[in-house]
Amino acid sequence: MTIQRISSGGEFETKVGYCRAVVACGWVHVAGTVGQGEDIVAQCRSALSIIEAALQKAGAGFQNVVRVTYMLPDRAEFEPCWPILAETFGANPPAATMIECGLIDPKYRIEIEVTAFLPE
Repeated sequence: MTIQRISSGGEFETKVGYCRAVVACGWVHVAGTVGQGEDIVAQCRSALSIIEAALQKAGAGFQNVVRVTYMLPDRAEFEPCWPILAETFGANPPAATMIECGLIDPKYRIEIEVTAFLPE
């Protein structure tokens, strides 16, 4: 079995000891990803952009995502992200979970983790 590790060069990858995504057995596991920006909408878009780049490096896309987890320090901030998420996943919505929790740094308002399958 071949395992491919994909790095995005993010600051926490080296500090914490992980990579952005791991491809194994036909699956792409993308680590929890935060984005940059002044508000949750900007951070959501930024995180999705980082995730999209990792999926593309693996040979997949958002249409291949089967599971997504959203983590937010304040669940009340989730609703402004809904249109972005609906647009991102379109006709291929994944199973989803939203968790209210602390994130690695208080400046982050959302963290997104996905699992995708590789297209045949």
